[in-house]
Amino acid sequence: MTPALLSAALLLLLLPAAPAQDSNQTPISIRVINSVTNTPNMTYPTYVVFRGILLGAMRRLRDSGPGFRFKYTEDPNYGPFLTSVNGVTGSPKKRTYWELLVKKAGGQIVRPDVGIGCYIPMANEEIILKFNKY
Repeated sequence: MTPALLSAALLLLLLPAAPAQDSNQTPISIRVINSVTNTPNMTYPTYVVFRGILLGAMRRLRDSGPGFRFKYTEDPNYGPFLTSVNGVTGSPKKRTYWELLVKKAGGQIVRPDVGIGCYIPMANEEIILKFNKY
């Protein structure tokens, strides 16, 4: 092998590889709605891994730094319970809470029968975290 060819091969080994788009990523968006104070809605694009849970996508989004924050408590019987989104906390005294809704691909909005720790989003669903009163 010639020295020029060896140098070119060495350079190719040293160059960082461009990450390939992971085919196991399921794109979703998370929309935050505050129906109590009517603050502007915020929408955040993110993804879940194939058959991954919503909580994983929420953690990934929080850790990526676009301004999305959330807190939850862990109930020993029912799992994660969303308590706060972007600094807005639900309160039994004020009768406020965070509601989980899902806008399906056809536009239908449904209330899942599971929470953030068990819900498995489908591609292109819009997850709606809605601050509400009861």
